[in-house]
Amino acid sequence: MAPRRMTRLWLYGLVAGFVALAVSMFPVGHGPAVTTGHTQEASPMKPSREELKKRLTPLQYDVTQKEGTEPPFRNEYWDEKREGLYVDIVSGEPLFSSRDKYDSGTGWPSFTRPVDPQGIVERVDRKLFTTRTEVRSRNGDSHLGHVFPDGPQPTGLRYCINSAALRFVPVEDLEQQGYGHLLHLFR
Repeated sequence: MAPRRMTRLWLYGLVAGFVALAVSMFPVGHGPAVTTGHTQEASPMKPSREELKKRLTPLQYDVTQKEGTEPPFRNEYWDEKREGLYVDIVSGEPLFSSRDKYDSGTGWPSFTRPVDPQGIVERVDRKLFTTRTEVRSRNGDSHLGHVFPDGPQPTGLRYCINSAALRFVPVEDLEQQGYGHLLHLFR
């Protein structure tokens, strides 16, 4: 990798780490965001808040329901190498394939594209003194992370996703767990 690109990725990781630390140490209120297709209405796939608090870990709840961020390099899937599918921890929606995952150097799982672009909702996020594009799951309305225009080809996108928003289903378990219709992604 070119030294200039490595330096840029290292800086992204460093800044992202400071942002994650600041967010965890000094939680701020999340004001309204300008949305692009996102709605706050209840989804048939999203359990109640009480159910989610029982089912999710505190970190999973904070990330998916309160738009939190987990620490870089200290999360479950940033260095996962097995083939499989990443699904929404809340609703089970298929989100990303391991075939589209790459090491961005940021310490979070990064993907070039979602399994189904219609399963992802993007909205403008103006928190933390910058403008970013937040990504959420369509049916579960889970905060997943953000998408940036600095990824590799063929898309040029980097979906930087919190592991705490995901559940990994290994390719050998897809059929058993109801995702057999997506086996074609791994052939």
